[in-house]
Amino acid sequence: MKRKTGKFFGVGVGPGDPELISLKAVRILGGVHTIFAASSSKNSHSVAVRIARPHLPQWTPVIRLSFPMTSDRKTLELSWRENAATIVEELERGKDAAFITLGDPLTYSTYGYIAREVKKIAPHVEIRTIPGIASYQAAAALVHLPLAEGEEPLLVLSGAKGGEHLRRLGSQVDNIVMLKSYRNFQDIYSTLEEMDLVDSTTGITCCGQPDEEIITDIKEMVDKEPNYFTLLIVKNKKR
Repeated sequence: MKRKTGKFFGVGVGPGDPELISLKAVRILGGVHTIFAASSSKNSHSVAVRIARPHLPQWTPVIRLSFPMTSDRKTLELSWRENAATIVEELERGKDAAFITLGDPLTYSTYGYIAREVKKIAPHVEIRTIPGIASYQAAAALVHLPLAEGEEPLLVLSGAKGGEHLRRLGSQVDNIVMLKSYRNFQDIYSTLEEMDLVDSTTGITCCGQPDEEIITDIKEMVDKEPNYFTLLIVKNKKR
């Protein structure tokens, strides 16, 4: 009799506070045989593991998968395939497995790439995704700032390429969230200056984590190297 293939779960553990994780996520993490988490190829640290740790059974193995911090597409695709293959090996042994991720698993997350590769390698595998609270939702709650009201649109952008997307789309919406704002902050700041939006922008770093910080005047961030976990909430009052 052929052994039944395990289920694969993508589980969002929220932005940083271990209490900002859903009851369903806790139940899933308490029932799977193996937990996977992403870490940089430069170290084995995982913020997602630290967040989820209070909810993980002591006996459940946690396997850190290494992903390179690069924008080279071929290198990334190779790491996605190799790590997905590692997960599939576990699933083919009949073990349920979860891949935990910061925030929400389908919002700028490695999980989306991994889930696609798992499906390519093993189309018969059942995949379930458990949503999580995204960093910008928790950040908005932290500063008591509505993300959108009435008929206002909300634009969520990646700042990995600086102010490129902000210049192209920012003038068309009332509310903007910029994630990944650490790498090219100077260009993002210059763009906000050009659009006269500096004074209506709030910065939040490490939301929900022990070193959480609110920056109401983002001019203070210009001469510093922004933290990796930096996001901006922009209110386009000119709209």
